[in-house]
Amino acid sequence: MSVANGLLRLQKLARPSFALARCLHPATGRLYHSSGRLQEVHHIPATASWTLPLSRSLTTKPAEDAGDSGYHSIIRDQEKTVGNSDKHEFQAETRMLLDIVARSLYSDKEVFVRELVSNASDALEKFRFLIQSSADGSGEFVEADRSLEIHIGTNKQERQLTIQDTGIGMTREELIAHLGTIARSGSKHFIEQLKESGKGTQENVQNIIGQFGVGFYSAFMVADRVDVYTRSARAGSPGLKWSSDGSGTFEVQEAENVAVGTKIVVHLKGDCREFADEDRIREVIRKYSNFVGSPIYLNGKQANQIQPIWLMEPKQVTADQHNEFYRFVGNTFDVPRFTLHYKTDVPLSIRALLYFPEGKPGLFEMSRDTDIGVALYTRKVLIQSKTENLLPKWLRFLKGVVDSEDIPLNLSRELLQNSALIRKLRVALTNRALRFLHDRSQKEPESYDKFYKDYGLFLKEGIVTSQEQQEKEEIARLLRFETSKEAGRTVSLPEYCERQAEGQKDIYYLAAPNRTLAEASPYYESLKKRGIEVLFCYEAYDELVLMQLGMYLGKNLVSVEKEMRRSDSAKDAGADGVIEGSLLQTQIDELLPWLKQRLAGKVSTVKTTTKLDSHPCVVTVEEMAAARHFIKTQSHNMSEENRYALLQPQFEINAKHPIIKKLHKLTTSDPELAELLAKQLFSNAMVGAGLVDDPRMLLTSMNDLLQKKLVRPSLALARCHQQGPAIVRGLNHNSGRFRHGKQRHTKKMAEAITETNLVTFLQQLAEINAKYPIIKTVAVLLAKKLFLGAFYSIWLVDEPNSLIATIKKLLQKVKDLM
Repeated sequence: MSVANGLLRLQKLARPSFALARCLHPATGRLYHSSGRLQEVHHIPATASWTLPLSRSLTTKPAEDAGDSGYHSIIRDQEKTVGNSDKHEFQAETRMLLDIVARSLYSDKEVFVRELVSNASDALEKFRFLIQSSADGSGEFVEADRSLEIHIGTNKQERQLTIQDTGIGMTREELIAHLGTIARSGSKHFIEQLKESGKGTQENVQNIIGQFGVGFYSAFMVADRVDVYTRSARAGSPGLKWSSDGSGTFEVQEAENVAVGTKIVVHLKGDCREFADEDRIREVIRKYSNFVGSPIYLNGKQANQIQPIWLMEPKQVTADQHNEFYRFVGNTFDVPRFTLHYKTDVPLSIRALLYFPEGKPGLFEMSRDTDIGVALYTRKVLIQSKTENLLPKWLRFLKGVVDSEDIPLNLSRELLQNSALIRKLRVALTNRALRFLHDRSQKEPESYDKFYKDYGLFLKEGIVTSQEQQEKEEIARLLRFETSKEAGRTVSLPEYCERQAEGQKDIYYLAAPNRTLAEASPYYESLKKRGIEVLFCYEAYDELVLMQLGMYLGKNLVSVEKEMRRSDSAKDAGADGVIEGSLLQTQIDELLPWLKQRLAGKVSTVKTTTKLDSHPCVVTVEEMAAARHFIKTQSHNMSEENRYALLQPQFEINAKHPIIKKLHKLTTSDPELAELLAKQLFSNAMVGAGLVDDPRMLLTSMNDLLQKKLVRPSLALARCHQQGPAIVRGLNHNSGRFRHGKQRHTKKMAEAITETNLVTFLQQLAEINAKYPIIKTVAVLLAKKLFLGAFYSIWLVDEPNSLIATIKKLLQKVKDLM
């Protein structure tokens, strides 16, 4: 019968613990698997006495799993003390330190698992180095060819957590020195010895985690008692047991059946039983110790199967490895869009692996309250999963790992110290990410444009929040804008600067919701005539970003509104200083103070401008972007008077425009109408500048102007009162003029006629019907003439059916009134 068949039969007939004991080779201590292969578990001398109690096991795994091919555990409840124990007392200062470590040093109790696993990893690395550097390791050390592993067992019933390694172990002297003295780091002492001897390589040193000598005592945060079984790997070393309840004393005693290495049994307090749960420990391992250099087995199953690929050479890492690691660190199911994997030793030792997500950010990710997605490690052990100061907040969408030996840590490994070094690390990482994105934008513009569409807002946030102008400009070269030159194509700021017009010293930008409105903006007219390219900012916050940037490559970023506010040139004026087609200077001198008086409390200055062509007027303020932002976010509870006092708008009129010329005439012929028109022009300019948050506020003044212009019953009534029936002849005469001039006037009339203003007019006529019966006839005739004009204009409007329906309703109202 083969060994494999014999094993299978034993597994069916015997208890798993007994079967495992039978299948351990008596000389080598190796475990035979059903596959027929030898699985090295632990070398035990042939003379060792094996006592495997069948009453209980430290693992919570079902007994049947012991025969599974993936199950592997070395934890045995086999140690037995012999002889008398030596009792030692911690010194008074040490007892105080122990109390501080156990109660105050660490913010989370779970980190004790990290500390004990890190100690176990250091024990393995020390043994690995000693074997490699020993001329004849097999003679100096026992079981020199054993597997280097960490095993963890949980027992919920007994409230126990066991952590065992197959590392270097400890002698009695080392046990008393290392565990009897707080803040004496055996790992640090080992590194110092390596450096003094000149035998240690950079890799050996990097793999040693311990620094402070306090991690072991974190177990007393959760433990009533801690037992340590250890046996040094040096030949002839006995097994030992160290035990303490953390109250001020510890005992050391020899023990039998102790495997080479160290085994720590943590007897948990009643309120810490969660750490005897397998899932809870797996969670902690995954969080803190997933990347230690040796395999970790939890209740017989390997718990750390993902490699620390950030320590590998970038060219050696496959796409599949990157995808798997990204899903692990990003807690996601997709694949990364871009991967930045680099390492450097200048100015700091940095091993970084950063991923740019593929998916679009959600609303939660856009929030600045979202944590940084890059974890901080030192020597493969997690320090902080969400490191606040490692990267600027605007790079919070990145996922990945940063590992640095130069990171200054405090005693608990939880807080970063030496802010100057942290700032240097932050700057190095930020600059590398920016350089990576710039390279990507040059080499793969299409993929970068897609990234910018999804994550451009984060870059703009970086410009607004950064305190360094150099960093702002580094981010700014990643921005993309449409310009007035070509629709549908975006350009970068460097590209814009390269093709600037000769003599152009500034970079101009215009904020508008879309291209159509941008090209129709009155502020763009002057620059368009001069052939100057302008950046179009379609997002509401773009102009704030460029305002915060202020300058790029020594060129000022100037909004077109600010350019409009600058003093005009006189190149459009003739030899006598008069601009062709404009109001005379004497007329301008009359109009400007009249406007300022009528707009008192709203404008700071009224002036003419030569930078307008098709628009009658504009409003400018000193910082238009800031003003618009203020209006939208902070001015809701302010009175209109205070709002204008804060904005200090400047009203600029185009003296060549027909409306402005007509306004000047109305100031003398119809001052009331002129004042309404002036206020409406100012309101329109405020809307065009984006300085009115609620346009409904303008409806009253607009209706007043329409009523004044279109409904003038006082004049009609005066004529009716004075001329009586003669008015009919006038109406007939006017109707003929109306018909002949319909192409000039009817469309405007049709667009202006509304049900409200006509009915108001007719009602006013009907009110004096009792005094002047002729008015009834006049009203009917007048209404007919108005309706006839509207009817003639049907072919000039876009929706004749709608106009006909309006006329029918008006006729019905006339009948009701008459």
